[in-house]
Amino acid sequence: MREKASLEDAFCIEEKRMHVMICLDEQNGMLFNGRRQSRDRAVIEDAVKTAGGRLWTTEYSQALFGLDSAVTDERMLERAGENDYCFVENQALQPYEDRISSVTVYRWNRRYPSDQKLDISLQDWVLESQTEFSGFSHERITKEVYRK
Repeated sequence: MREKASLEDAFCIEEKRMHVMICLDEQNGMLFNGRRQSRDRAVIEDAVKTAGGRLWTTEYSQALFGLDSAVTDERMLERAGENDYCFVENQALQPYEDRISSVTVYRWNRRYPSDQKLDISLQDWVLESQTEFSGFSHERITKEVYRK
């Protein structure tokens, strides 16, 4: 009986795995003085297209997406369901790392000042794909998709 409960628990955890999207500079910087380092319309368009369905943001990021493009919730990393996408700008990922099945990094290919950096290491993740595209304010943006 105990073994069955363990399998059910494992299934429930797997069922709630989400995808995270994040913008980083060359040194894995996220924010400087509580503000985003940069933004680009092409990244937002790609994020919406990639998510395809449910995309979660915090209030901080909502203005980038518009009213109909995303679900806004400060506790999105706790509440996102299986295969939901969360666009993260100002939250730590480490407490939720076990719930994340993929991380999509939009890399600015520049060094910006930062005082908040990505708090998980992607070294043990598999780089599944890497593509480059031109942005509106950045000549080159690299999209990296990592999976566990």
